[in-house]
Amino acid sequence: MKHYRIVLLGLFTISLSLLLGSCEKDEEIIERTEWVLSWSDEFDTPTEDGKPDPSKWVHETGATGNGNQELQNYTDRVENASYVTYNNLGCLKITALEDNYEGITYSSARIKTEGLFEQKYGRFEARLMLPYGPGIWPAFWLLGANYATDEWPACGEIDIMENKGYQPNIVSSALHLPGHSAGNAITQTFGYEKQRFDTDFHVFAAEWDETKIDFFVDNVLYKRVKAVDVTDGEWVFDHPFFIILNVAVGGTFGGNPTEDTVFPQSMYVDYVRVYRKSTSPEQPGAAGGDVSSNGTIGSWDFNGADSDKGLLEPDLN
Repeated sequence: MKHYRIVLLGLFTISLSLLLGSCEKDEEIIERTEWVLSWSDEFDTPTEDGKPDPSKWVHETGATGNGNQELQNYTDRVENASYVTYNNLGCLKITALEDNYEGITYSSARIKTEGLFEQKYGRFEARLMLPYGPGIWPAFWLLGANYATDEWPACGEIDIMENKGYQPNIVSSALHLPGHSAGNAITQTFGYEKQRFDTDFHVFAAEWDETKIDFFVDNVLYKRVKAVDVTDGEWVFDHPFFIILNVAVGGTFGGNPTEDTVFPQSMYVDYVRVYRKSTSPEQPGAAGGDVSSNGTIGSWDFNGADSDKGLLEPDLN
């Protein structure tokens, strides 16, 4: 079972140690925040058919390439997304296969909360163990719920975690918005020197409000993007977004599989949780109603990166 903690976060600073190069960075203040759980999926109780809970997730299907020259066929099969138990944890497993399903070499899954849950501002987090290999592209991200009327990138995109499968110790975040999209997105990498993201679970999160978006790995703040600093683009992060989890194969981000890529490759999802500030008014969330409060959590035991673990290119300016 997964348990929630109630921890009150005081004012403090984070000082980051750099692996690649050295430069002086201003210390950033993490504001005192108490978070209230507004939505979650703990993946502890399997559905009857073993697929993601249809009251929380919708499958995207097809082999469109998604504008990124991806090679997979997204399906709604249990072979590509299913409940499993991993080290006594209830999890969702999203699996990329080389199975020639419907004549497409690779299959995988992409699930989203569109139409079921969306939220403006808050903390969005997932505890994940990533797949590995050239051409494997796992992601945890948010898309503006208005994308049908305000076409991408006007709707906004918040990539909380992306990984190039051939770099098992490095992940990245990105913001896509008018003036900064695709290859010109606002991006940042985070890396460990002595840890890999495919051998254990790690927590990936974004904290988002009207003035900024902060990105975290294992509760280390490694990137802050302030709205006031985006002077060469249009800040469009002022409306509800929904959640997407997927494992892509191939594409422009990390390249295509090679002879060294082993299939199947799976991303394990221990949980996905969304919080709002306890001082915030109730805001629309679950379709047809208000965000519900299932519990409370203050915040976490943030620590600066240990020098033996290392951060790659942190940017808190």
